Amino acid sequence: MQSKKIEIYDPAMCCSTGLCGPVVDPVLVKVNDTVLALKKQGVAVERFNLSQQTKEFVTNKTVADLLHKNGKKVLPITMVSGSVFKTGAYPSYEDLCKALDIEPLQHKPMTLAAG
Repeated sequence: MQSKKIEIYDPAMCCSTGLCGPVVDPVLVKVNDTVLALKKQGVAVERFNLSQQTKEFVTNKTVADLLHKNGKKVLPITMVSGSVFKTGAYPSYEDLCKALDIEPLQHKPMTLAAG
């Protein structure tokens, strides 16, 4: 059985999660929650930030080809077990669970507690 692995190639962000600065993008909060939940379920998840890990974008031929053909608008790129799953937007937690053939958690870890 192939190990369950997710790779997310993010557009350029100021930090590894994008959860920094005075205004936090709610989409990035959801992505971070998804990553935390998947890791809790034993899925290997790696994120690569274009501004900080450019080498990863160049050395992955699939990602490099997508960027060359489509430009930065193709980001983010999400790969599941080595294959492109979604480009141009982040997939939902439920969609990733379906692709990985795992049951979604009923109570996902939350990045930010409601205040």
